[in-house]
Amino acid sequence: MPMDIDMSRRNKVPRQLTDAERSRLDEFIDSIHYSARYSDNDFEYRHVQLPKAMLKVIPKDYHDPSKGTLKLLWEDEWRAMGITQSLGWEHYEVHEPEPHILLFKRPISYQPPQ
Repeated sequence: MPMDIDMSRRNKVPRQLTDAERSRLDEFIDSIHYSARYSDNDFEYRHVQLPKAMLKVIPKDYHDPSKGTLKLLWEDEWRAMGITQSLGWEHYEVHEPEPHILLFKRPISYQPPQ
């Protein structure tokens, strides 16, 4: 099932964090909030709420200045920021009124690779 991710809203390739950038994010990791999962017929969803102050230390090239939010993040990028989830989740949207809330989805029938 296609995920319909707008690839133009991502970095062309995952942008790795430097050690210094990662260390600035470490203080926020324990304050990341994960919603319960919810679903429709095709996908399961969850949202991840970052501490608002964390947005200020996330590197600028993770931000989309045209929307005033984060870009859609590659899995390597959101995991490097300290977001931890099981496999298969895709960051597909940012809740624009509250740019610290990231929306994730994965196919309801997702099976991790063996």
